[in-house]
Amino acid sequence: MDPSFNPNTTIGAYQIGALVSYLLFGVTITQVYIYYSRFPDDSRKLKALVVFVSVCEAAHALCIGHTLYVFTISDYGHPERFLQISPQSVEAATFFTGCIGSCVQGFFAYRIYALSRKPYIPILSWGMSFLRLLGATASFATALKMDSVVSYEVQWDWLFLALWIVGIVNDLTITVTLVVFFLRQRRYAHNRTGAIVEKLIAWTIETGMMTSFSEIIPLICFVTMERNFIWLALTIVSAPLFSNSLLTSLNSRVTLRAMNNNSLAFSLPAIPSNSVYITTLPPTMSRTGAGLDAEVALGQGNKIASEE
Repeated sequence: MDPSFNPNTTIGAYQIGALVSYLLFGVTITQVYIYYSRFPDDSRKLKALVVFVSVCEAAHALCIGHTLYVFTISDYGHPERFLQISPQSVEAATFFTGCIGSCVQGFFAYRIYALSRKPYIPILSWGMSFLRLLGATASFATALKMDSVVSYEVQWDWLFLALWIVGIVNDLTITVTLVVFFLRQRRYAHNRTGAIVEKLIAWTIETGMMTSFSEIIPLICFVTMERNFIWLALTIVSAPLFSNSLLTSLNSRVTLRAMNNNSLAFSLPAIPSNSVYITTLPPTMSRTGAGLDAEVALGQGNKIASEE
């Protein structure tokens, strides 16, 4: 047996990562059910995006399960071979992670465009998402020819680093842009819509930081730790985190609508019947304020515009 082999930081780390990923996959399935039961009128494109991300997430779960089976069952009793084997399913899981991350980041880039109607940052974000998808495809294609995960890690470490860096920069760009936009809108928002904007800011920071850290931490582990799979365990967790960030953003419209309706119902009795209440807001904050922002950003702008 190789004296440098440590099952805790190799097999054990991957097993924990797989279990956490399956837990998050269950959350994803629940979120998908909530989405289709509450938003049957969403556009076909948005529904197709949810279906595609869900299918990729299911394929990702199957791949990491197969890899775990190979590591713990097929090669049971031969731990010295662990670092010399490379199930193709682990490369496939990495590919599906790249697909999910690219789609989710592309969606949030569209959200920026729908809110601001300025194409510069969305185009930059879409470009980085496309580069990430190309990198994931190249990583999958080259990994199929490698004999082991360790040999692949040594030869193509620059590709891993490039994928992580592009993903992190894209995540931070999207998060900062959305937060800055909502902060600007908060200055013009009425008290009724101010709470909704603040909720949007909090959710943007939470989801953006969650996905960013899911890539920053594996990157640090990949660079600083050798001969272990802690980085790989953290990487397989990032796919369901991206899926859940997308579905959380979609399903949060229920909360935003409830906040808007409750605030409106609370404020109406305070308006005298013989008075006219007029408020001026920026175009993107009109009618239902931040609630409208969320609807437009999530593909419901045409429906709302038809109701005006």
